[in-house]
Amino acid sequence: MFDKKTTRLHFERAADTYDASAVLQKEVANRLSGRLDYIKHSPKTVLDVGSGTGFITEDLLKRYPKSSIVALDLAHSMARKSQQLGGWFRKPLAVCADAEQLPLKADSIDLIISSLMLQWSNNLKQTFAGFHSVLAPNGLLLFSTLGPETLREMRESWAAVDDVPHTSHFLDMHEIGDALLQSGFINPVTDMEMITMTYTNVRQIMRDIKQIGANNSHSGRSKGLMGKQKLKDFETAYEQFKTDEGLYPATWEVIYGHAWVGEGLKLDNFDHVIPIQKV
Repeated sequence: MFDKKTTRLHFERAADTYDASAVLQKEVANRLSGRLDYIKHSPKTVLDVGSGTGFITEDLLKRYPKSSIVALDLAHSMARKSQQLGGWFRKPLAVCADAEQLPLKADSIDLIISSLMLQWSNNLKQTFAGFHSVLAPNGLLLFSTLGPETLREMRESWAAVDDVPHTSHFLDMHEIGDALLQSGFINPVTDMEMITMTYTNVRQIMRDIKQIGANNSHSGRSKGLMGKQKLKDFETAYEQFKTDEGLYPATWEVIYGHAWVGEGLKLDNFDHVIPIQKV
């Protein structure tokens, strides 16, 4: 479980350093929004959940010039960054809120897009149920999130040092697909790709993670200062992953997915959904 106050604080502090270090986040955002090229959908209102500094929000403003664009983020400083996008006569509406408790009317959104935010959800089924509630009939959810192989090098290296969680636990594609069905969505589709980034040293990996606000906010994390010896032991353990070129890899398992809200399929008790079968 994530400590939401700590998560919010990390992203509040990272707003000014985020763009310089968010190489992966930019790339995944571009790949996710690019999927809209192949989906015939003309939304009146679009919601970017976990908008950050506005990578996808900016694309949405250009892609849907007649649509209302809403940028929502847990961190106020991030939402303010998105609010500054657009021209003099058209800017997104910025909302600071928790994705697990959307402050939006039912059936008010035609398209929800969310890039690399869902991994911060403490209850994915509840989050999807909230998305389902605010989406209008025939609305679309399009998202990317992180899978269980993410930062495996870091996780294995820390495991050689102590038994305290230093990275998050990520759900796999099948668990995500099940959560979509249980929340009332129909025709869910998920796929995955591995992206490996390389760094000149291990501390550069840790610095980039900190500068995008993705620090460890697991409720079971150690809350004390990290000793120099423990950090040295971690770096020594990470040496096993060093490449022939002398670089240090960091693996990211990126999961993409989309699903639809069927007309008349709004369900209050999403624990007992029977998936719709196409004939």
